[in-house]
Amino acid sequence: MVDSALSRPGQRERYDSKLAQIDWVFVGLLATLTGIGILLLYSVGGMKWEPWAFKQLVTFCACMAFMLLLALVDLRVWLMGAYWFYGASLLLLVAVEAVGDVRMGAQRWLSVGGFGFQPSEFMKLAIVLALARFYHECSAKDANWSWKLLIPAAMIGVPAVLVMHQPDLGTAVLISLTGLAVMILAGLNWKVIAAGAAAAAVAIPLAFEFVLHEYQRQRILTFLNPEEDPSGSGYHILQSKIAMGSGGLLGKGLGLGSQSQLNFLPEKHTDFIMAAVCEELGFAGGFMIFLLYGAIILMALRMASLSHSHFGRLAAAGATATFALYVLINGAMVMGLFPVVGVPMPLVSYGGSAMLMVMTGFGLVLGVKVHRYQELPRQASIFQRFE
Repeated sequence: MVDSALSRPGQRERYDSKLAQIDWVFVGLLATLTGIGILLLYSVGGMKWEPWAFKQLVTFCACMAFMLLLALVDLRVWLMGAYWFYGASLLLLVAVEAVGDVRMGAQRWLSVGGFGFQPSEFMKLAIVLALARFYHECSAKDANWSWKLLIPAAMIGVPAVLVMHQPDLGTAVLISLTGLAVMILAGLNWKVIAAGAAAAAVAIPLAFEFVLHEYQRQRILTFLNPEEDPSGSGYHILQSKIAMGSGGLLGKGLGLGSQSQLNFLPEKHTDFIMAAVCEELGFAGGFMIFLLYGAIILMALRMASLSHSHFGRLAAAGATATFALYVLINGAMVMGLFPVVGVPMPLVSYGGSAMLMVMTGFGLVLGVKVHRYQELPRQASIFQRFE
């Protein structure tokens, strides 16, 4: 006899609160990682709560409450709102092109009532939800190889091009890689992956020459040889390497890092905060942070695998992939293994927009775990009429 969903572990006590189903160990890891980030922001801010540490603490508390609220949301709400969220995010990206604010030479921001935000941050999660819904309504055969794969390709390509035009190379790369990760998780044929890799190998030199802005090309050339211009374009990565190397095994101690405290290290509170971590906490501190990242990613992927719905598995795994790509790109960037593209280290770097989207994504992951036995029926897709 097959047990019903209500008789499975975690569902036998029908009066259990949804809060009891939340993975509190996972929540604790997020709080621990963010707490370390706040401690470093306190340190690089001159051992003061202002200008970064206190604001980051307040932002995290608000985002944590929002994340726990989202964990209680029924998966059907996420499913029904997926395309709407994607459409709204796409419209906001178009609005940036028309009326966006220009800051530091880039048109990436919208201002509403004195509050500024980057719509491209919303697209990182919107693309995951939209693709998860698309594949939820697709057959396994279509997900593997079909003309219908042009649809998710366009869903990824349009926002990536808009973000690239702002210009924001880092976010465009994140959107593209996240979308590709969801397509692969959905069962994309390996021959398509190989063909795409070959096409990318051909397109990258052409994009370098005809698509990228001059400063973006310079970043890539600097990545290949930062010593050529140590006081100019190579300054960021060279100072990052100096800071990381000078920390040794155990670091110089909080507030004692020369590169960060004397402001030799640029963007020490955002893009290059991991360099400050290694300078003040040493290799041991940096290794501990990456262990926390690894534990968070593995736990999130496990929660994704528990879902009985295709949408839940893909959405949670896609949100986790976005987080993992943040970590991978920023970590490689500060070590000089990837061009400087302006991608923050999630939950450690200062910034409200990135933290809100990361915590929203983890709210989805926790919600998938809470509602893991919910089976979402596959709805009729508009593309079925062409079958």
